[in-house]
Amino acid sequence: MTQTHAAPTTAAGDIRVAVSTVIFSLRRDPGSDRASVVLPLVRRTRDPHEGAWALPGGWLDAAEELETAASRTLAETTGLAPSYLEQLYAFGDVHRSPTRVVSIVYWALLREGPLLAPASENVAWFDAATLPPLAFDHNHIVDYALWRLRNKVGYSRIAHGLLPELFTLADLREVYEAILGRDLDPANFRRQVENSGTLISTEQFRTGSHRPARLYRYNHDVELAERGPLPTEPHPEVLS
Repeated sequence: MTQTHAAPTTAAGDIRVAVSTVIFSLRRDPGSDRASVVLPLVRRTRDPHEGAWALPGGWLDAAEELETAASRTLAETTGLAPSYLEQLYAFGDVHRSPTRVVSIVYWALLREGPLLAPASENVAWFDAATLPPLAFDHNHIVDYALWRLRNKVGYSRIAHGLLPELFTLADLREVYEAILGRDLDPANFRRQVENSGTLISTEQFRTGSHRPARLYRYNHDVELAERGPLPTEPHPEVLS
């Protein structure tokens, strides 16, 4: 599955373009009462920063669309296919790499569920709040992506990109609490989301040790967020 895309040959002074992705998901650690935001990182196998952890990414091919490159490099390095993908920012500080590299960075969401096994021993999941020193300026990039996520969850329906098709209001609140890093009042949260018009109540319930909890689904007539989710039928070369 993994392919090798060599760095394009450039003359001295030329600028190379790379594409990287910050992909967020949720993890529930045993014994914890709150989910945490996690992301996969890739261990670099060559200089610069050999042995350091870094964001998944790769070089932009000359005839490749940016979003296609983001999905391709993410699939090649981690084997993951996100439920949501949006362009974050372009990072091009002159001294961010030994050679001049501009990185077009995307951020993505992976729907909640058992985290997929790493594509290789050089891929691992990390808690976004306790990252080690990363290669290049990738700590700064992750911080910026987290800031964007926390701001966006307040005015958009971005949290649904981290949920399964059917979920309870407690599931949704847990996503908000994980992203914002604080507890939310259950009654106020229920009132706000039920009045938002973004949820559709189903006749299904989740049963267990507590009283049955009604399951909801996202109202697909409402946009997930400004950029929307990935196409429902991505090109097979992107996410195969």
